[in-house]
Formats: sequence, structure tokens, C-alpha cells
Amino acid sequence: MQSIDEHNGIRAPFLIDKTGTFIKLATNKKLLQLVSGLIKGLFYLNQQNGIINPAGNTYNQGMWHRDLPYQHFTSSSPLGINALYCVDDFTVENGSTFVLPGTHKVTKFPSNMFVKENAKQITAKAGSYIVLDCMIFHSGGTNKSLNDRRAVNHVFTMPHIKKQIDYYFHEIPSTVPEKVKGIFDSNDNVSHNISEYLKIRHKKKNS
Repeated sequence: MQSIDEHNGIRAPFLIDKTGTFIKLATNKKLLQLVSGLIKGLFYLNQQNGIINPAGNTYNQGMWHRDLPYQHFTSSSPLGINALYCVDDFTVENGSTFVLPGTHKVTKFPSNMFVKENAKQITAKAGSYIVLDCMIFHSGGTNKSLNDRRAVNHVFTMPHIKKQIDYYFHEIPSTVPEKVKGIFDSNDNVSHNISEYLKIRHKKKNS
């Protein structure tokens, strides 16, 4: 895991969690209400990642990045929303998240001078969500405390944006409430042939 820089995180923890804790984080009622007001139309859970910012060390979230990586364009409304759940307090000392306000509206990473003058560090209490447009440049700070800082990141996107991991309904734990199962399925499977496509069209028309 160290060789691929994955040792400070875990991908899609809700798929292996038997307690339902990670499902609850992803389906928090107030969070989903907020996301539905920001993303126009349908949305789904693109990814959920557990993240550790190790004490006194660097980690892979410490560089400026977007949570829709390698996408450098602007949109009139959010393509995706990042909801970072704070397992621990996010403080200046333990390297709480830095953001560059307004950068979701620019295509290229701004100048060093802009970063120096505009970077904002966000502090938050454990149990809070830090919610950002996925296209905002942000980074984790250096953890100068004696304890690791832990978080669970959620990325909600419009259905046409490809998932990080393609999880299917039969893999979704039974603890997922029926009314929110839709956020785990983008309904974006491509028809394998024309006959299959026509059957789907017929089903939609008569539903």
C-alpha cells in the first residue's frame, strides 16, 4: 500500500463496514438535503474515502487538488460536492484543510501570489462536515500535532460523471435505507446492443 501511496486511506469503507456507520455518514439527512439544493437534478455517491493525515508527516492530500481530478473547466452549477466528515477536530495545529475560494470558477491553477493572498484554512469540530464545490482547489495542511487527524470524504456528483469504484446494488449492505439507495446507483450502465437499448426505452416510456 505504501508503494502506491494508499496506506493513509481506505476506499469505499461502507462496503465492508458491518456496523452501518459509514452508510449513516453518506446518507445524513441534512447533508443530502444540502447536496440536492446544490446539484441540479439527480446525484449519486461517486466515492467515499477514509483519510488519515498522519502526525508529523506528509501525505497524499497535502498538495493542491480538486476532487474531480484532471477536470479543468467551469460550469454554471456544481458538477459535484465534496463533504468531508471530521472524525477529529480540524485545527490549525493538526493541519486542517486549506481552500482557495472562487477557484471553482477558473480553469487553471492560480498564481503563487494568489495562493499566498487568498488561501483560507478551515477549522471545524469533530462531527462536522466541511462542504465544498468539488472544483475548488484545496489541500490538507501539515499535521504538527502529536495525533493523526482522521476524516471521511464523500464526493457526490451528477450521474454522468464516472464513479471511482463501480459498486452495484448486490454489494450494497442491507443497512442502506431503501429511500436513499438511489445515491449508490448512477443508473449509467451503457446498453450492450441496440436491442437492449430499445427494451430500456420501452420500459421507461411505459413506467
